[in-house]
Amino acid sequence: MAQDAWPMTLETGSSRDAPQARSVATPWVEAPLYLRLADTMVVLTAVALPWSTTATAFFIVLWLVLLIPTIDWDELVRSLATPVSAMPLAFFVLADIGVLWSGGPWDSGIKGLNPVSKLLLIPFLLYHFRRSPRAAWVLAGFIGSCTLLMILSWIVVVDPSWKISATASSGVPVKNYIDQSQEFAFCAFALAPLLLLAWTRRQLLMAAGLLGLIAGFLANMLFVASARTALIYLPVLLVLFGVRHLSRRAMLGLVAVALAAGTLVWTTSPYLRQRVADVAIEYRAYDANVPASTAQRLTYWRKSLKFFADAPLLGHGTGAIRHLFESDAAGQTGLRAEVVNNPHNQTLNVAIQWGLAGVVVLYAMWAVHLRLFWRMHPAAWIGLAIVVQNLVSSLLNSHLFDFNEGWMYVLGVGVAGGVVLGRADASDRSDAVPSDPRAPDAGSIAAA
Repeated sequence: MAQDAWPMTLETGSSRDAPQARSVATPWVEAPLYLRLADTMVVLTAVALPWSTTATAFFIVLWLVLLIPTIDWDELVRSLATPVSAMPLAFFVLADIGVLWSGGPWDSGIKGLNPVSKLLLIPFLLYHFRRSPRAAWVLAGFIGSCTLLMILSWIVVVDPSWKISATASSGVPVKNYIDQSQEFAFCAFALAPLLLLAWTRRQLLMAAGLLGLIAGFLANMLFVASARTALIYLPVLLVLFGVRHLSRRAMLGLVAVALAAGTLVWTTSPYLRQRVADVAIEYRAYDANVPASTAQRLTYWRKSLKFFADAPLLGHGTGAIRHLFESDAAGQTGLRAEVVNNPHNQTLNVAIQWGLAGVVVLYAMWAVHLRLFWRMHPAAWIGLAIVVQNLVSSLLNSHLFDFNEGWMYVLGVGVAGGVVLGRADASDRSDAVPSDPRAPDAGSIAAA
């Protein structure tokens, strides 16, 4: 049984609920067509994200250029004092000043700012979608784009000539299977509440269509191409969905269905069994000093802990990771001689560069964003799924700093967070409206 009623699109505030623009704004900036154009740039950013890094960067920069003339700077500055906006800024400020004590070359410190700089867009997205009524367009654009990618992925399995990128692996038309898994998993869980609502309303045709789409995303991950990290965050998202949207009895039913489906998939998917079996094989490569995915991670983590212990409070500075690995690799051979700038763990990535100070800021940001989305609202579920998926997947990757996963976080938190904050603003305004003393109270109405 669903514990809350879900609208079929994200609930957003209307323009009349939004804060009024200051009189200094020029009329062309206030025009609905101009604001629609700005919203469209964010939609195109979401559409481009699964396919192209260049197009994604182009559209988000174009959106920012269109946004700047519409900003009420006093209002924006006030919003920066709220934790949801302040923590991403604090993260960037720490990375910025961390260049000063970086142990690596100066240009490495500057390059080290790039993965963190995208967090600066979160306050602007929160500000914009606090007043925009078109947040649902962004979600629809992203899911539609991923649906096309999923269909193409199934085609590529049959005919590899359909690959767009020559370097892509089997079943992956563009980019890589890690990015593709992250996108498909999010889409499946973003659609799950809509499936639940359609089912409870007996809209069986819509429910069947949503179920087919969700099944297509999950089946592609389990039979075609999947990151092994997905085997960790998929169960977490499933439990989270049950806790947020189902009664206890329905939750038990979901767990039973998931276990039965998991057993069926395990017995029918040689791909999945091989992916899991490879972990044990790759673990043995660690002792043999031979490069392999699991062995590489273990090596990176062991070295990263040593680097962190050498500078536990403020770390080695922004962009220092590669320099540290280069120094440690001197005289080594095989796996121990590998040089990387990503230890494949978000916490260690931050700890090496900015020590405990950075780790505190990282987890404070995650905690603040989790708290923002821990409420019963359609947009809140989207944001919650994004934050939890990023947090869990970052145990085995530096996903906040990776391009696709990092931009999913920025867009998800910024757009969904703006909707949640806008709804809270509307609620506060309605509570602040004084009641008409001439109006009859509830008791008098009932008595009449």
